Amino acid sequence: MLGQARSSPATANYLAYILSNGPLLHELGYTPSDILLVRSAAAINLKNTIKAYYRTSPDTTLAYVRSSALSSLEDPVSQIRNFAGSVISEIVQRGGVLGWPELLPKLLALAGNDPGNVSPEAQEGAMSALAKICEDNTQSLEGEFQGQRPLAIIIPKLISITSSPNPKVRAFALASINAFIPQTSQAVLASLDDILAQLFRLANDPSDSVRRNVCRSFTHLVDVRPDRIRPHMSGLVDFFVLQQRNTDDPDLALDAAEFWLCVGENGRLCPSLGPFLGKIIPVLLESMVYDEEDVLRLQGDVDDANQEDRSEDVKPQFATTKSARMTANGHSGSNGNGLHLANGDDELSEGEIEEADDEDGVGNTEDRWNLRKCSAAALDVLASNFHGAVFSVTLPYLTENLRHPDWPNREAAVLAIGAVADGCMDAVTPHLPDLVPYLLSLLNDEEPVVRLITCWALGRYSAWASHLQNTSDRKRYFEPMMEGILHKMLDRNKRVQEAAASAFANLEEKATKGLTPYCGPIIRQFVQCFGRYKDRNMYILYDCVQTLAEHVGPALAQQELIDALMPAIIQRWSKVSDRSQEIFPLLECLSYVATALGDAFAPFAVPVFGRCIRIIHQSLEEYMMSVNDETLDKPSKDFLVTSLDLLSAIIQALDQRRGGELVEASQPRFFDLLLFCMENPSNDVRQSSYALLGDCAVNVFSHLKPSLSSLMPILIQQLDLDNMRDQDIDQGFSVINNACWSCGEIVMKEEAGMRPYVEQIYQRLLGIISNPEVPTSVNENAVIALGRLGVHCSSSLAPHLAEFAKPFLQIISPVEQTDEKAHAFLGFNHIVQANPQAMENCLLEYFKASAAYAHYTGVDRDGHTTESFQRNIIGYKSLVPNFEPFLQQLPERDLEKLRASFKV
Repeated sequence: MLGQARSSPATANYLAYILSNGPLLHELGYTPSDILLVRSAAAINLKNTIKAYYRTSPDTTLAYVRSSALSSLEDPVSQIRNFAGSVISEIVQRGGVLGWPELLPKLLALAGNDPGNVSPEAQEGAMSALAKICEDNTQSLEGEFQGQRPLAIIIPKLISITSSPNPKVRAFALASINAFIPQTSQAVLASLDDILAQLFRLANDPSDSVRRNVCRSFTHLVDVRPDRIRPHMSGLVDFFVLQQRNTDDPDLALDAAEFWLCVGENGRLCPSLGPFLGKIIPVLLESMVYDEEDVLRLQGDVDDANQEDRSEDVKPQFATTKSARMTANGHSGSNGNGLHLANGDDELSEGEIEEADDEDGVGNTEDRWNLRKCSAAALDVLASNFHGAVFSVTLPYLTENLRHPDWPNREAAVLAIGAVADGCMDAVTPHLPDLVPYLLSLLNDEEPVVRLITCWALGRYSAWASHLQNTSDRKRYFEPMMEGILHKMLDRNKRVQEAAASAFANLEEKATKGLTPYCGPIIRQFVQCFGRYKDRNMYILYDCVQTLAEHVGPALAQQELIDALMPAIIQRWSKVSDRSQEIFPLLECLSYVATALGDAFAPFAVPVFGRCIRIIHQSLEEYMMSVNDETLDKPSKDFLVTSLDLLSAIIQALDQRRGGELVEASQPRFFDLLLFCMENPSNDVRQSSYALLGDCAVNVFSHLKPSLSSLMPILIQQLDLDNMRDQDIDQGFSVINNACWSCGEIVMKEEAGMRPYVEQIYQRLLGIISNPEVPTSVNENAVIALGRLGVHCSSSLAPHLAEFAKPFLQIISPVEQTDEKAHAFLGFNHIVQANPQAMENCLLEYFKASAAYAHYTGVDRDGHTTESFQRNIIGYKSLVPNFEPFLQQLPERDLEKLRASFKV
């Protein structure tokens, strides 16, 4: 009924009338607060009505709404003016600029007070509405209408309006210009001299809002026209330092700090900051200290390790994407770290976000990007560019504050140490023998926030400690660091636990196999964490376990360690429901553990395998129900992704007999479920499905074989590039990559049984290797699958040899020497033997490939590939006229290899 009411033209008229007639409500006896509430509700509903029913609204209704919204821009109440601007912007979004051609000139005239008698409220309302229109319609305003570009008129007028006596109008005008600078708008570039002149004038504006937009303008210009920023860097440094020290407006200070971050990330402009580091670094360090409000909020943080987490404390979890088989030998390159302190390069901003990640009112404001985080990130970036020069400026601050009696100063100093870790490592290293022991002592600081940031900072220096070669140095620094962080994983404060676990995961990444001798104490600590952690921190604990399993691998397969770790994981496994989001990181963790344990995972395989089958079956059923009933939500794809990945890990870990028994006992039938997953619309699901298909071909092919007639048509269809949507191109190639890899594994096992599919597979693979847009890794897996297809089906591929020989040789040449490459060359040589004349246009490249392959003897265990090269070369010796002069065209080094290996 409400929907029917909204679709009625009268509804929009009523709402517009209420919005624009405040005095009427006053006459009806409403209080001012009630009047504001009613009119605000009318504006919100009017905006939503326009959004939903603009196209079907009569012209008379739209005309009345436009008139009412425009008149409301002059309302004495600022909130109503803002709401009216939102309505106007929505109308422009729905109807376009040409749908209301008189609007922009009207707003510009009002905002600029062109008639001379426009009230300050109307100027402000018009400029606010114009700012919303510019923000919401940047692309359309950049376009051309009836031979004219609106921006060519709008930008010069906005520049003029930035001289308005009304500070809010000046700020809105500058904000409107800022909407177009990142778009590299031609109108902006044409007026850049005027814009810069006005920015330098407004840099001294008394309004914080105006100066905040000045900061944003210069920051945008760093990316768009750094050449226009560089000549003014000295004055800009003084301006931005002054703005960042504005303690009355934290938003202004944050906008100023973002300038350093943006310049630091601009390779062309960053060197110009070098002479001013002595001014910039101190203000960044000052801004990294918690302010008084934060200190009061954080002081005496509670010992909450025994308190249960609220459901809202546990963030939504998403499965990390199963890495595509990005190398030609089919091995995954995933590091498996779904949750860790920082991303691949251990970026400070990520670490900082994790450091302050809390929702319970103790640290919830820290979830937002703020001055402290931005300053630390800027220090990190500048350290990465200027290295020792940054540390020289930072060192006096560290000396003064590391042992400061006030914890906010100590905490900020530790944050600074962590921030410069990557960029200033060479300069910091001489100080680390003294610094690391002191940081370790701060792990026992009475303030949780100090313990927290110390864990993070130690994690940043874990690479240094992990790579110490001297045994005594490792005992003095690495082992205490490892033990200290491990100990803090059981801190009495949950946020410190999380920071310690994140830091330890980081240490695991850096130490890798160096942790093997310490697996015992590490596992014992993990087991205690499983017993004490609440729901939220359980996620990072899974990451610690899987990262250890990834890097020490079979070292975990000691019975003592298995007996300690697996009961703790299985106990938690039994508490987590099939539809809980915690199942995602738990299944990922078990995937790495199963891979590390290998056949020692067998005692746990049956229930784990069975549960994965159950989760997949349930998710597929829920998906089909949602397809047939739009009122039902689709299940998360991550239930399928993580379950498929764990099935892959188990099948790879167990011996073939045990793996086959699990597949055979599956109910519903294993390959029936896999078939549905291979057709799932989600790229992530299909990517994991084809990884599992390939693993089954390698490890349990006898059980896969009866289902090939059903699975192969789907696999062949997946290899068709035409089925990939443009918006899915990146993930789509990852799916095709895994499909190519699994195809190659299947053809090696099915042998001559692949003949019914050869022509279709060939056409799909040819389409891949002939397309210049296809990533290298996909091409490599495609040519290896194609070559392997030739091992037992060479006669079927021989007629096509002239078509694919050259791209085959070009693509396979740089591929690492593996068994898979040996198989591919064996099949290719069989095809060449069946049709040697087809190599006429690339015979020299073939001889180069022969010489390169013969030079590497590590993978051709049975010699079949080498023999096939030998046979073909001898054949060409009798087939090619003037064979010796032909060989002389080879580079001398290749010719030497060829003669030495094949006696030609």
